[in-house]
Amino acid sequence: MTAEKTERDFGEQPLAKILAALSLKPHDLVAASTEQLTHKMVARAAKGRRLTPNAKLKVLKALNKASGKQYLPCDLFNYK
Repeated sequence: MTAEKTERDFGEQPLAKILAALSLKPHDLVAASTEQLTHKMVARAAKGRRLTPNAKLKVLKALNKASGKQYLPCDLFNYK
């Protein structure tokens, strides 16, 4: 495994478990988002690929809206 891959790939994130527990699909977040959130962004977030802070915020806002709960970034991602 190269150092570059290690820096970008963090493995499955807590977001994936939250989505499963709430029976939400990536499409539910895309539909709930008022910003330009794509299915690819949500899939990358759940798989643990590094996202920009702006993309992480879009995912967070969409999850909070779709679930009716208030999550923090540290609840969804195990990297900064």
